[in-house]
Amino acid sequence: MSVANLALQRSKYKHLSDDEWRWFLQQVDGRERTADKLPAFAAIEDWWYPVRLSCEQCSSEATARYKAQICQRSGLSADRSLLDLTGGYGVDTLFLSEAFDRTDYVEQNDELCRIAGHNFPLFDKRRSISVHNASAEDFLKTAGKYDLLFLDPARRDHHGGKVFRLADCTPNVVELLPELCAHLTENGRIMLKLSPMLDITQATKELSLLLWDVYVIAVKNEVKELLLLSGGEGQITAIDLDKPEQAFSFTREEESNSEAVCQPEGQSVFSQAKPVFLYEPNAAILKAGAYKLIAQRFGLHKLDVNTHLYASCQLVPHFPGRVWRVTDANANATANIICRNYPLTPDQLKKKLHLRDGGTAYVIGCRVAGKPTLFYAERV
Repeated sequence: MSVANLALQRSKYKHLSDDEWRWFLQQVDGRERTADKLPAFAAIEDWWYPVRLSCEQCSSEATARYKAQICQRSGLSADRSLLDLTGGYGVDTLFLSEAFDRTDYVEQNDELCRIAGHNFPLFDKRRSISVHNASAEDFLKTAGKYDLLFLDPARRDHHGGKVFRLADCTPNVVELLPELCAHLTENGRIMLKLSPMLDITQATKELSLLLWDVYVIAVKNEVKELLLLSGGEGQITAIDLDKPEQAFSFTREEESNSEAVCQPEGQSVFSQAKPVFLYEPNAAILKAGAYKLIAQRFGLHKLDVNTHLYASCQLVPHFPGRVWRVTDANANATANIICRNYPLTPDQLKKKLHLRDGGTAYVIGCRVAGKPTLFYAERV
């Protein structure tokens, strides 16, 4: 039974007080919302779930485990310590703690602290995680040094509205950065989990006190998180966790210095009597901004300076993204419509071509050398 239907059954649970009833509904709703996202938690009896917003905003198990893998590869000291200054539901705390001998969880919301204190031992009694009910700023006043400081700044203002500038998040990591550095061990690092909506270049400029490695993390071709890790070499890694073997790493300098071939249509792969394959990089690579380098590394033609689609005469294997083969046949009644740097929206193009959504055929509208062009294609 869904929590919406269950909420209508209050009369069957008269033995529960109003507070107990609300808690009961919160547990049902939390498990329902996060069972797929956090399967390890759903399998634990008597696991406690926080309010809906905390369940919606927390990391998935997949992204949290990936953070732990990054830490395990980062060469931290032998007696490793972690300070999570924005503990929240505790998902990242739990999975990151696997890479550390000692962990301090800090959270200013007392209810989240109560839930974390209950859940942590259920997950793994061997983990040494201390719970502290305090703000990040207050805890730092008496804190020692750590090998990793982790922060996931809240991206909502006091009225619940979303904010998109790093300096507007809570805590303000731009302002707090010098203080954070003072609490690092000699080889310590800072890891920041940021909104996928943030501009990467702007964020690293605001935090230019340190050099950051950037991780753009997607799941099923949807960017979920941006991670910044201090102490690196300025490398950017774009990864979809469903296909980790296709991770794409580069530096901003490599992208700036690369050249993508953008030839006029009459002189390009389209003029050759061969099959043509079209490529679209996955969402993580597009967010990371490797628009030219992706073409150079895979030997592809870029269709237009502002069209992030690419072409080749021969099929390029293991491309990190979607691939189509251009066909001669036009779509009949149904097709999947894609528009990239094209003057019409997918709905407008669908209406113009008298097509319905669906089927296996694709119609791809884009600009090639500045000219609006349509391709009929099928997925490879």
